[in-house]
Amino acid sequence: MKLTVKEIATYLNGTVIGDDQAVITHPGKIEQASEGAITFLSNLKYESYIYETKAAAVLVNEDFKATKAIHTTLIKVKDVYSSITKFLQFYEQSVHPAQGISTVSVIHPSVQLGKQITIGDFTSINKEVSIDDNCRIYPQVFIGVGVTIGKNVTIHPGVKIYHNCKIGDNCIIQANAVIGSDGFGFAPQPDGSYKKIPQVGIVVLEDNVEIGANTVIDRATMGQTIIKKGTKLDNLIQIAHNVTIGENTVIAAQTGIAGSTRIGNQCQIGGQAGFAGHIEVADKVKVQAQSGVAASIEEAGSKVYGYPAISYQDYLRAYALFRQLPKLEKRIRQLEKNKK
Repeated sequence: MKLTVKEIATYLNGTVIGDDQAVITHPGKIEQASEGAITFLSNLKYESYIYETKAAAVLVNEDFKATKAIHTTLIKVKDVYSSITKFLQFYEQSVHPAQGISTVSVIHPSVQLGKQITIGDFTSINKEVSIDDNCRIYPQVFIGVGVTIGKNVTIHPGVKIYHNCKIGDNCIIQANAVIGSDGFGFAPQPDGSYKKIPQVGIVVLEDNVEIGANTVIDRATMGQTIIKKGTKLDNLIQIAHNVTIGENTVIAAQTGIAGSTRIGNQCQIGGQAGFAGHIEVADKVKVQAQSGVAASIEEAGSKVYGYPAISYQDYLRAYALFRQLPKLEKRIRQLEKNKK
């Protein structure tokens, strides 16, 4: 990418203070930016960096006033965060592969492809698959029999989507995620061995869902494992068979959710949290990182923490007492000694 500061300012409806012909090649953090970078300053906690940054240009709010000499070009905008988001979306588009279907991809003749489709090298798309308009599929993706994919979907390298799963519009699936692998279902046998239970359901991702890298979502034993619209899953998450995750819920990395659990709408779940199977979590529940949820949470808007998870406030009180235990033990021992 090569753009002048003037071109970027025009795109963002900003005002240039400095060299409007400076060339921008990439974004960067204000404290680490190299020559040719564009960065931003919104939180004045980082103001000191603007006076020493090597970036070619810095986005700032219209009311920003420097307290020292500045040696870079400023682009003043109405709102820094919305402007940098708009620019990064533009930049991301510039680094995507060129549109078109690779000649070394393998696509079954029965596949239905929409308009403006990109398919990368060594991707395999099986029979009876349907892919709607404006989808971008990176190299080395596997798409199984009967999968349906909506509009404006991006599938990054190495993703595996098993047979009959359904992907909604505007979804993003990051590298090496697995959608529709077998659920962990085994029947114990009289001799102590385990017999595999066929997993014949599917996974459904509704619209505007994002799945992080190396996340695995198991297909249902029967029926559907469902990730509802607007939900965002981080990297390295395990979603077991027949789980339902509600709308606009966010889940951080390394969380595990056991089979048939239902998570509500607009929940916020910290990293490395664990959920037992066959429980329900109400809407807008917040689960702190590394918590273990072993029972249903029925109250909407609850905050829980700990292992097993309890009310957030109760946990803090209990932890405060826990930290006092060594001192309390010494006092008790001293009291016992004094009695003697």
